[in-house]
Amino acid sequence: MFLVWAGASETLTLDGKNYHVIMSISKAVRVTRSVGLIAALALGTAVFAQADQDDQTATTDESGLNIPSDVQLFGKLDPNVRKATAIVNGTVITGTDVDQRVALIEAANKIQMKGDDLNRLKLQVLRGLIDEALEVQEAKGNDVKVTPDEIKQGFTRVAQRFNMTPTGLRAYLAKIGSSERSLDGQIEAEIAWQHYLSKEVEPFVNVGDQEVNAILDRLKAEQGTQEYHLKEIYMSASPDRAAQVQSNMQELMKQIQSGQHPFEYYAQFSEASTRSVGGDLSWVQLNTLPTSLAQAAQEMQVGQIAGPIQVPGGFSILYLVDKRTVGAADPRDARLSLRQLTVHFPAGITQAQAQAQTAEFAKATQDIHGCGDVEKIAKQINAEVVDNDSVVIRQLPPQLQDIMLKLQVGQATPPFGSVTEGIRALVLCGRDDPPTNAMPRPDQVQGQLEQQRVNLRAEQKLRDLRRDAVIEYR
Repeated sequence: MFLVWAGASETLTLDGKNYHVIMSISKAVRVTRSVGLIAALALGTAVFAQADQDDQTATTDESGLNIPSDVQLFGKLDPNVRKATAIVNGTVITGTDVDQRVALIEAANKIQMKGDDLNRLKLQVLRGLIDEALEVQEAKGNDVKVTPDEIKQGFTRVAQRFNMTPTGLRAYLAKIGSSERSLDGQIEAEIAWQHYLSKEVEPFVNVGDQEVNAILDRLKAEQGTQEYHLKEIYMSASPDRAAQVQSNMQELMKQIQSGQHPFEYYAQFSEASTRSVGGDLSWVQLNTLPTSLAQAAQEMQVGQIAGPIQVPGGFSILYLVDKRTVGAADPRDARLSLRQLTVHFPAGITQAQAQAQTAEFAKATQDIHGCGDVEKIAKQINAEVVDNDSVVIRQLPPQLQDIMLKLQVGQATPPFGSVTEGIRALVLCGRDDPPTNAMPRPDQVQGQLEQQRVNLRAEQKLRDLRRDAVIEYR
C-alpha cells in the first residue's frame, strides 16, 4: 500500500442533489470529468422515400434526431482501426503524448493494461488530451494566460503529494515512461480552464436567498438520517438466464476482490447508466434503493464489496465508498497532522529479510513517544520523514481510517507497505475535530449552488468547443 494524497474530493448533499468540490493535481478544478470508459456512438442514417409508408417509418426520438426505424448502413466502421494522434485546431497531439499520459495513469493506479483494455485506455486518454487542448485554446482566445511560475508551483504541489521533491518526481516520471512535459501540460490545462471560468463564467452566476433557505429547511428536516455513498455494477437477467448471469457476476466478484484493477474499471461492464461514471450512485438514502440493496448496504462496512445481489430484473454488485449521518459531525472529518516514516528496501531483498527489517521497524516505532521523537528514531533506522498537516481521516484507506480514529496524539500506526514499496508508519501529531454542528452555513450552501451552476455551464461550454472544433485524426 502506498499512501498518496494526490487530491481530495468533498461532497455536500443539498436539496437532494450532490455538489462536488474537486481538488485536482494543481488547484481546484471548476468542472469535473468522467473517469469511466466512455463509449463513442457513430450514427449513419439514410432515408429512402417509399410508396408504402408502413414498410419504412421515420421516427423522432427524444433527442430530436430523425432516425429511421429500420436503419440500413452504407459503409463499414472497422473497430480495429484506432486513430492514435490528432490535430486539434492546429494543435498537434502525438502518439508520444498519449503514451506518456497512459504510463502516468498506469503507474498511479498500479495497473498494467494490455490488448483491448490498453486500446480503450489510449482512446480515453486521447479524448482527454483533446479536451485539454480545447481548454487552453479557449483560455488564450479570451486573453487568459498561465505563467511559468504557476505551472512550476503546480508541479511542486504534485511532488509534495507524492512525498517527493520536484527533482525526484522528474526522475520518477522518466522511470515509468512519462515526462515532466506531459504532467506540465495537464497542469497548464487545468489552471487555464480555472482562470477562464473565473473570468468568463463565475461573475454571471447568482444564487438567491430564497433558494438557500429552502435547501437549509430541507436539510434540517432530514437531519439524523443515514446516507450511503455507493457504487454499483448491474447486469440484467431474464428468468431463463438468471443462473448464468449470477455465475458470471460471481466470477466478476472474484476479479474485483483480487485487487488487480479498481472497481471503476469493472464498472464498464455494468448495464446501468452509471457505468460512464464508474458505477457511482453518489450519496443515497436507503429508502430510495430496492429492498435487497438497502439491506446489503446497511450491513456493509466502508470499503466492502457485496454481491451478486438479486434485484428486480437482474443482479447487482455494491461497493460502499462511505456513509454518514445528515446534519451530524462525522469523526472521519477530523483533520490530522501527521509525520510519516518510510524505509525503502534494497533491490533484490528476500521476503525473509524484509520481514526481519519490518520487525525492527515496528519495534522502533513502538518506542515513539510524541512527534518530537520521530527524527531521533528515524536516524536510528535510516528512515525518511515526511510531514503533512492537512490530512482528513476519510481520505485514508479504510483500514487506516479505523486505526487513526482510535490513535492518541503521539502514537504511531502499525507498519504497512510492501516489499517493492518499502515499509511505512504514521505518527499522529495533532487532531482538529469537526464542529459538532455539521449543518452547513448559508454562505456554504450558496457557494455550493454557485459551484454547481459554474460546473454545468463549463460542461456546456466544453461540449460547444468539441462540436465546433476542427479535429484531424492521424
